[in-house]
Amino acid sequence: MSVTALVPERHPAHLTEHCQDTATVWQGRFLSVRCDRVTLPDGGAATREYIHHPGAVMVVPLLPDGRLVVERQYRYPVRRAMIEFPAGKRDVQEPAFLCAERELREETGYEAQEWARAGVLHPAIGYADEAIEIWFARGLRQGPRQLDAGEFLDVLAVAPAELLQAVRRGEVTDGKTLAALLWWQQVHTGQWTLPWRSAAQWRHDDAPAEARL
Repeated sequence: MSVTALVPERHPAHLTEHCQDTATVWQGRFLSVRCDRVTLPDGGAATREYIHHPGAVMVVPLLPDGRLVVERQYRYPVRRAMIEFPAGKRDVQEPAFLCAERELREETGYEAQEWARAGVLHPAIGYADEAIEIWFARGLRQGPRQLDAGEFLDVLAVAPAELLQAVRRGEVTDGKTLAALLWWQQVHTGQWTLPWRSAAQWRHDDAPAEARL
C-alpha cells in the first residue's frame, strides 16, 4: 500500500455505484426508507437500503466568558439522556442559516449577533443520506425558549475543558457534538478560521432573490 495525498474526488470511476431505480419502502413524518437498485463499478448489481433525511443544522454557541451552550435531551433510540449542541432538522426549502437561527432561539432562547458557517458533516454514511451543517454563534442574548410540543430539554453552559473531559470519560458520545468539538479546538488554537458575519448579513443573503430587491 503506497502513501498518497487525500484527493477530494467525489465520484472516482473505479468506486462509484450508479442508481438504476429507487423505491420508497416506508414513509414517516419526515424520514423515509428507500431501496435502490444499483450497478457496481465492475458491472454487477446490488441493492442499497438507506434512510432519506431532509437535512439538519447544528449550532456551537459561544458565550462571552468562553463557555459553550449545550443541551441535555433524552434520545429514545439509545434510551438515555445525551449531551449535545443545539441542532434540528431543516423545514422544506428552509435556508440553512435561517434554520440555525430558528433552532437556537427555539431550543435555548439565545439569539446571536454574529454567525459563521463551519462546514458539513455526514453522521451515518452507511445507512443515511443526512447532512448536518455546522454553525458557530457569538454575541449571545438570552430570551424565552419556544420549544415544540412534546420537546423537553435542559440548557447548560459548560467550560470547554469540562466538556472535553466528559468526552474522555465516555459521557458525551453524540457524533455531531464530537465533530463540532474538533472544529472548536482548531478554531480556539488558531489553526482554523471562521467567516464571521452579522446575523443581518446572513439573513439578507439567505432571503429569496425577490425579497432582496
